[in-house]
Amino acid sequence: MKKKYFGIIPPIITPVDEKENVDEQGFRGLLDYCVDNGLHGIFVAGTNGETMALTQAERNRAIKIALDQVNGRVPVIAGVMDSSTRRVIENIKALEDMGGTCAAVTSIFYARHTSQDETVRHFEKILKETNVDLIIYNIQPFTGLNLSAATVQKIAALDDRVVGYKDSSGSFGEFVQVLSRYKDTPFSVMQGITPQALSAVLLGADGFVPALAPCFPEMFVSAYEAARDKNVELTWRYNELIRESSKILGMSKNATAAAKYAISLRGFSDKRVIWPQDYTLPEDEEKIKDKVAEVDAMYEALKNA
Repeated sequence: MKKKYFGIIPPIITPVDEKENVDEQGFRGLLDYCVDNGLHGIFVAGTNGETMALTQAERNRAIKIALDQVNGRVPVIAGVMDSSTRRVIENIKALEDMGGTCAAVTSIFYARHTSQDETVRHFEKILKETNVDLIIYNIQPFTGLNLSAATVQKIAALDDRVVGYKDSSGSFGEFVQVLSRYKDTPFSVMQGITPQALSAVLLGADGFVPALAPCFPEMFVSAYEAARDKNVELTWRYNELIRESSKILGMSKNATAAAKYAISLRGFSDKRVIWPQDYTLPEDEEKIKDKVAEVDAMYEALKNA
């Protein structure tokens, strides 16, 4: 069953200028590079996009630019996560005004108490007051709550507009429970932890959401296709390649800065991160540059094997 949301959907970085406004030219170029190289969707204003560090105006601007530049070529999922239901609804209303059709929603955060039941109520009210598709986004390290498989199923049962699940919790057992429930349904199940991604696709997951896909788009698409087609030997060769690429994120104190520098090597965007985050140091950048070149060479060798 072909689903609406599948394949490689990167949590795209947000290039910014020296005033921490969206670098529109760089962002548009990067979006085209991603789509032209086969990525299956764009997740804008997510964690990797520094969405909670942007001003509200620039967050909305990033989403608007993504919708405009992608122009329906692939699906665009917009992060609308926020600290209360009302704030999320306001974010979705802005998305609707921009012509967006899909929002990724987490449980609330920066609260002393967040529960499974509260999260179900959160989605109930959002569904009553908005009209877009919703992706359940489970990212416990940033919300403080790991959504259980039972909670995901309760939310999914609320309305057909709940169309998918992105799991960045790292709880693979819970992920497999959700996957087993929705494997042959229109509901998309995507893995957000890159080291678990190809195993997930081999088990039937619909795709994954890797931070470095904008740096290595063709490689990630090929890896997904190998796992989707159940070519186990080739999948594990790609798994080694992805494991090598993932080392980039640990080559700086700040994984977002490392990703931004790696992607900047493709020539579309600057390495700048939003204050007060740590930047990449010159010695970090040398290591990242060498690793990008190494992964590029490994991918070429694998393609030609």
